[in-house]
Amino acid sequence: MAVATTPPQSGSQSAHPEDAPRDPRRAFPVALLGFLVALFFLNIVSRLSVGPLLPVIEREFGLGHGEAGSLYFFLTVGSCLGLYLSGHVAWRLSHRATIAVSGITLGAALLAIAGTPTLFWIRAELLVLGMGAGLYLPSGVAVLTENTRESSWGTALAIHELGPNLGYICAPLLAELLLGFFAWQGVLGALGVPAILLSGAFLLSGMGGSSSAHRPSGATIARLVRHRSFWGVACLFAVSIGLGLGLYTMMPLFLVSDVGMDRLSANLITGLSRISGLFSVFLAGALADRIGRRRTVMVSLTAAGSCAVLLGLLRGPWITPALIFLQSAFAASFYPAGFSLLSSVFPVPVRNVAVSMVLIFATLIGAGAVPPLIGFLADTVSFSFAFGTAGAATLAALVLLGRFPLRGTLRSAGDEEKRASR
Repeated sequence: MAVATTPPQSGSQSAHPEDAPRDPRRAFPVALLGFLVALFFLNIVSRLSVGPLLPVIEREFGLGHGEAGSLYFFLTVGSCLGLYLSGHVAWRLSHRATIAVSGITLGAALLAIAGTPTLFWIRAELLVLGMGAGLYLPSGVAVLTENTRESSWGTALAIHELGPNLGYICAPLLAELLLGFFAWQGVLGALGVPAILLSGAFLLSGMGGSSSAHRPSGATIARLVRHRSFWGVACLFAVSIGLGLGLYTMMPLFLVSDVGMDRLSANLITGLSRISGLFSVFLAGALADRIGRRRTVMVSLTAAGSCAVLLGLLRGPWITPALIFLQSAFAASFYPAGFSLLSSVFPVPVRNVAVSMVLIFATLIGAGAVPPLIGFLADTVSFSFAFGTAGAATLAALVLLGRFPLRGTLRSAGDEEKRASR
């Protein structure tokens, strides 16, 4: 694949979606969106539900906290493998089929875990669960943006983000509810059944079209990652995941260690803070369609980083919870504009490959490196210093990222791109 960056023009489609030529696809894909939101919700809940079940798993297998927590390692590795493989699956099948394969694979893994008595095979099945979950997002974004007029991408992606945001809120509640009826294995099995059924229904519905992805060859990836626009978008996603998931995982420890809250209150505030994201994503989606994707991305990350700085500087029974809710809302508001920006930079044939590579890089940095770094700074100085440093580093990174050409559109270069994909 050879890619070229189109220089930003006054009134260009990527800079001002409202000034773009009319898209002949006028219909807003309500039914398609409904399917994708439900599938994304089950995708997230299937992974997050493992956390509330860890105390039960510890008792059954006699595990320590570290051994129990390491189960998420297999989920993370599997998710990165799934993100990488998603392009190959979508190339051989189609984006729609890849979405169905994702749900069926994770559903089958959940059912397999429900019937597995040994920890060794549970770890292997968690790896498969992560792979199935990782297959979804690149094709999900490609199908949604391909079937929605570009002027509505922000709103459509905001609705799509309801899936993960509801998943963060509902996962522990569903786990506790189902534990009243099943053993922990049955809880995961109960989640696997709807994942398989809904994925099969989506495949049979014919929604989303039958377009295939560009073949993710080594040459394609190499040429893609040589462009500054790729790294600009990837760094923005890494910053966002670090501010969202990275700080979220360390928030209860911060509230207990530095703020002095009891564990129940800390966990309650951390969990309820995700509710704010349900509303902020819609505001961000509408804002992205009105003022532009790049501006919305920068506003959301600047606000989230500023809240992290204030969390390190200010402390109080009211101001701390308020800042946590605001920080969560601004961090969640990045994604509608972020995925819309990513979709405008990369064309349909390579969009799913770009999403895969961006998310692999961003997950390794934002979710893999940020929490340990915060923990190291907390041990060395304090959690307040760690949170403030994370916010300050975010604001500094955004200043540097302002130099990346995020308004250009990467387009394929005809026959040369086809030759590179063979």
